[in-house]
Amino acid sequence: MSIILSPVYLGNIDYYSVLNQNDEVEIDVNEHFEKQTFRNRAVIHGANGALNLIVPLVKRGIRTKMKDLKIDNSQRWQNLHWRSIESAYRSSPYFEFYEDDLKPFYTKEYTSLIQFNKEIQDVVLELLGIDVELQNTESYQKVENIDYRKQIHPKKSPTDFFENQKYTQVFSDRNGFLTNLSILDLLFNEGPNAINFLG
Repeated sequence: MSIILSPVYLGNIDYYSVLNQNDEVEIDVNEHFEKQTFRNRAVIHGANGALNLIVPLVKRGIRTKMKDLKIDNSQRWQNLHWRSIESAYRSSPYFEFYEDDLKPFYTKEYTSLIQFNKEIQDVVLELLGIDVELQNTESYQKVENIDYRKQIHPKKSPTDFFENQKYTQVFSDRNGFLTNLSILDLLFNEGPNAINFLG
């Protein structure tokens, strides 16, 4: 049986735990876009708590497929996202170590959400040392697969893949430990040790 995931923007720790624990994963680029999901949203740990980074999208139909979504570059979202990431993690142990790998995604203009998500994910997988074969679906995948599309969601608890292990976070003294944030949080705080939190 195939493991199936949605394409996401800087997925959370749970998402990368699934990627780390499987040799092959299908990414469903033919599913319909859903609002308020990780498909165009990442959650980082800012000075005031959880902070949503949302990639703005061009107006779309109700049932637009993920592979057809276009980014709305009339908004200066890349500049905002990078400033937010820098503000949140500049003082983390490994920000400067990974900064040059990630900053280009916030200076190069992208039109396709799928392309942007894939390219940044490929770099993050390399930085983490995760070796997984990713395959885009050719059509919408039905639920006979092992399906995490609905389970890995901002409003749901972590799956069994991520055991909610605590690590040091920049603003934990102010906000406490925030669980299952974007993989950036783990990467910037734990560096090469990050993969050991992914099961």
